[in-house]
Amino acid sequence: MPYLKFNREKLKFEKLKVRKNKVFAEKDLIYPVHRPVNISNSGYEIVSRASRRIKLAIKEHKSVMLAFGAHTIKNGLAPVLMALMKDGWLTHLATNGAGIIHDWELAFQGKTSEDVRENIGKGLFGMWEETGFYINMALVNGAYEGLGYGESIGKMIAQEGLLIPEPSRLLTEAIENMKQRPGIASSAIDLADVIEKYKLKPGFLKIPHPFRKYSVQACAWELGIPFTGHPMIGHDIIYLHPVNKGSAIGSTGMNDFLTFAESVSHLDNGVYISVGSAVMSPMIFEKALSMSQNIKMQEHQHIDNHYMLIVDLATSSHDWKNDGEPPENDPDYYLRHCKTFSRMGGDMDFLTADNRDFLPALYYELSSKN
Repeated sequence: MPYLKFNREKLKFEKLKVRKNKVFAEKDLIYPVHRPVNISNSGYEIVSRASRRIKLAIKEHKSVMLAFGAHTIKNGLAPVLMALMKDGWLTHLATNGAGIIHDWELAFQGKTSEDVRENIGKGLFGMWEETGFYINMALVNGAYEGLGYGESIGKMIAQEGLLIPEPSRLLTEAIENMKQRPGIASSAIDLADVIEKYKLKPGFLKIPHPFRKYSVQACAWELGIPFTGHPMIGHDIIYLHPVNKGSAIGSTGMNDFLTFAESVSHLDNGVYISVGSAVMSPMIFEKALSMSQNIKMQEHQHIDNHYMLIVDLATSSHDWKNDGEPPENDPDYYLRHCKTFSRMGGDMDFLTADNRDFLPALYYELSSKN
């Protein structure tokens, strides 16, 4: 007998305009001209080494990947990320579901980051109509169009809306593809269900994003640079809204993971930078690298010359670069991000730094003539 399941249809959602926020685009953004104040001399040496490796990778048309946690967006670093993309220093960006949400909220209303402690007690945490409805709608649409998770949101922001198909056409497509292409049939049924349930009119659904110039996802979509989202079911507030479809999350998330793996497959002599993501980044990287090595070995090749820079606020007394993995009785062994990346071959540096210092410092080094 199936377990009892929570009924999301009974939840009451509020409009975003009534929510108190802690981060504001007009006030809290950090621009490339920002000069770091808390990076040591040894830290700058690591930043310089990363800069040199990035310049070489770009010259050789190799992957330069930046994976980051949601605080990179919350800390206002969107302008630096966009500058790195526009200047040609990044070929791929990746974040988790929360990073996707904060970026979207900044584009939609110019502010983000609710007070979790206060709103949990009120039964309001995550109960925001626009965030839940629009992001989930973009994902359901994206699944139908064969897009990735971050790609779906970036497209919605950049185009300021979504194209809503005629439900009858979707159901006809579902019937026609039921046997040969069941994935397409499933996504068409999901989209038709949402359109009819919420009485959406076919045509272009205008969704204004007056602050879209602050969106990293929209910038990446317009530049044609992969910005992949790597969700985990139940981790983000969009799962609270009843328009959420698990199949759309799975489809768009899988598309983005395979796009991520494709970028990893071009990482020999390339660069992978992981900023403040102690779980998502190392976990998807190790699987993607294993897949890539499998194919490379079939072609009598191997990915060996990749450079990895792991940046986090956590401190580590262990010399990961020269001494490898510490023993299990050493607390540093349980720094998952360091331990995982130290097993990935190639060359690895670990830098203790705030992302508000590291990313502007990296941009400055890359922009220098040296």
